[in-house]
Amino acid sequence: MSHRAILLPGIVLPAELAYPALIEALGEGVEARAKELEVYASDQPGPDYGIETELAGILREAEVAGFERFHLVGYSGGGAISAAFAARTPDRLLSLSLLEPAWVGNEGRSERELRVQAEFDRTMELPEEKLMRRFVELQLAPGVEPPPPPPGPTPPWMAKRPAGIRALIGAFASYRLDLEALGAFPRPVYYALGGLSNPDYFGAMAERLGGLFGDYTLDVFEERHHFDPPHRAEPERLAARLLEVWERVPATTG
Repeated sequence: MSHRAILLPGIVLPAELAYPALIEALGEGVEARAKELEVYASDQPGPDYGIETELAGILREAEVAGFERFHLVGYSGGGAISAAFAARTPDRLLSLSLLEPAWVGNEGRSERELRVQAEFDRTMELPEEKLMRRFVELQLAPGVEPPPPPPGPTPPWMAKRPAGIRALIGAFASYRLDLEALGAFPRPVYYALGGLSNPDYFGAMAERLGGLFGDYTLDVFEERHHFDPPHRAEPERLAARLLEVWERVPATTG
């Protein structure tokens, strides 16, 4: 059985750079589309930008691809948007895969998550030259060094990132995710967690979601962290795990 999937990237690396290795590892039996976030559709996020903008973008992508139902995979900011899509439009999804989502609702969060969120909020007040480094540090376990910047000149797309990060974090703060609807999602949910990522944020979130979903698989990649994620560092292993989840979905649902 062939599989259809939409892959959403994080808030920093563009979709076309984030997912080639994973798409190749998934193999010829998968029709996968890496979709850029709507927050980067223009030079600056518009005043009406919000989570609804991203949800509408997923539906447009599915329409263009001819996907009536599909698997949705999202990393970081894309994972947060994927969770919101599953709560709003569960009938379009065959499964939901969350690769360290940046956010899954403002209600029911643990004290550990809230402490880190307060640090994120303070980080958004920093000047741009300091914002990105602190933004990275907060997503790593204590003692884990942030990855060095890539060699060569700064790519042009990087200029959009500080405004995009602020816009998406602001959209999370104002959006009410229906956790009851999300928890009622009737198909498999997969969560990939890096062992070197911030345990008080991504680890605590993984625990919280484990109590929310009925069909939930937590997969820990011990040597990975948020900026060395499995879809880039271990694409073969992640592809195998995704295919295991996807194969459990009855053919009658897709």
